[in-house]
Amino acid sequence: MLYIIGLGLNEKSISQEGLIAIKKCKKIYFENYTVDFPYSEKEIEKVIKKKLIPAGRDLVESDKLIKEAKKENISLLVYGSPLTATTHITLIQEAKKNKVKCEIIYNSSVFDAIAETGLQIYKFGKITSMAKWTKSFKPTSFMEIVKQNQVIDAHSLILVDIGLEFKEAIKELEISSKEHDIKLEKIIICSRLGTKDSKIFYKTLENIKNLNVKRPYCIIIPSRLHFVEQEVLEKF
Repeated sequence: MLYIIGLGLNEKSISQEGLIAIKKCKKIYFENYTVDFPYSEKEIEKVIKKKLIPAGRDLVESDKLIKEAKKENISLLVYGSPLTATTHITLIQEAKKNKVKCEIIYNSSVFDAIAETGLQIYKFGKITSMAKWTKSFKPTSFMEIVKQNQVIDAHSLILVDIGLEFKEAIKELEISSKEHDIKLEKIIICSRLGTKDSKIFYKTLENIKNLNVKRPYCIIIPSRLHFVEQEVLEKF
């Protein structure tokens, strides 16, 4: 049996259902390549009272987990909710092909937590992501999604690549917005949502540059605001 278990947003938010499943498992894998965790593996081990096995992309995308799940109960712990990354859908499909039982245990994710900004969830458009630039790879196409969203007055959520420091991300955002002729006024930064260090900032691009923002964080470019959204945002 393969359990894919959402950890939620902080080290204590794993569900009772998830803990019950973990007790049945011989091996507990910890998916560590899709997000900058706001807590350590040791903190999770304290909560679940079992040793974790780090699982990078190569392991999760191989057939190792499926082969092991044919013989014994194993689990894969995933930050937030388990099906927000396409890799995990692929893993479930592989389990079905190989006649391996698979159970998904859901939890909260950043897609729930961004509602704390006061923005209405149904007013968000397509989600996009910002890659960490290198000397030879500087994609700006994520801003095309923002442009599409703005046409329909939809808010844009930008997920940030693992390892991308805040100051670098803001520089990328500034360059990319100019390249795609998008005027950025006030933007929203959400840092470590769902944890005790949670922060939400609503400022102009110029004023946001010097903030000390911890990973993980995401960027929201709001579109036309409802007066209630505006009222809540101004408090940040």
